[in-house]
Amino acid sequence: MTRYLAVLLPPVVLLAATVLACLLGYGVAVVLGDALPLRKIISKSTLVLLVLSIFPLMAYLKMDKTELGFAEKSQFFKQMLQGFVLGGSTLAPVFVVLFALDIQVLDTSQPWTAGWLLEKTTVSLLLALLISWLEEPLFRGLILMGLARRLSRATAVLTSAFYYAALHFLDSKTELPAQDITWLSGFKLLAEAFANLFNPTIYSAFAALLMVGIFLGLLRTQRQTSLGLCIGCHTAWVWQIKMSKALANSNPHADYSYLVSPYDGVVGYLVAAWLLLVLAGYGVWHYLRQGKTRRADV
Repeated sequence: MTRYLAVLLPPVVLLAATVLACLLGYGVAVVLGDALPLRKIISKSTLVLLVLSIFPLMAYLKMDKTELGFAEKSQFFKQMLQGFVLGGSTLAPVFVVLFALDIQVLDTSQPWTAGWLLEKTTVSLLLALLISWLEEPLFRGLILMGLARRLSRATAVLTSAFYYAALHFLDSKTELPAQDITWLSGFKLLAEAFANLFNPTIYSAFAALLMVGIFLGLLRTQRQTSLGLCIGCHTAWVWQIKMSKALANSNPHADYSYLVSPYDGVVGYLVAAWLLLVLAGYGVWHYLRQGKTRRADV
């Protein structure tokens, strides 16, 4: 496979998955009626199809689970715990700033009982685990390591991070009544979803998720079997964001509200700048460490 084909393979697979999801979505919408919006059916179906594509693509690329990033079971779960701690400690300062600047405020309308908190914590954690288990093998496993075969590590990380960020904004806001849906409706929503990538209102959230993809990509490439670290870190981030949405409200009247995006009330320029600072700090530390090692070998 040439390097150009390697770069183009992910969007080709995505396009195939979305087209199939549009066709399947029509059939599902006919059965469900107005129970679930067509745009949601297509979105969820696309993600499921992308995850399922991992297996035939692994066979096509001749990749095994080790190259995908899965370590031996005990080591893998140890990595997940380490990644969870890393993710929690990395994003926690962002929430401190958000509350300090009144960008987020506690939701006093909630019951705030021990049982309610336990329920929110458990449900949020399970959803975070599900999301990270779906996304990490795809983006930091198959796509990143597939690209790394033909491209430099830096280019592979940046390219996979771009695809990761872009997928989050392939979305349509149009709601179609069940009686108006035809087999072409999904393709109209698909065109709207791709057009959304050029919507200026997504840029701050896109920048943040691009940095998330770069952070996780660098974490994944530090060792051969390190997907557990990415899954743990991703889980912690998603869990914290979901908990913040359950416990707090965004304050659009705050002086620095522009630091977060309407996407989820957390990611935005603040997250992008913070992760860039973290990565810069890691780069300096890594450079100094390598210099110390070279001097010790002389």
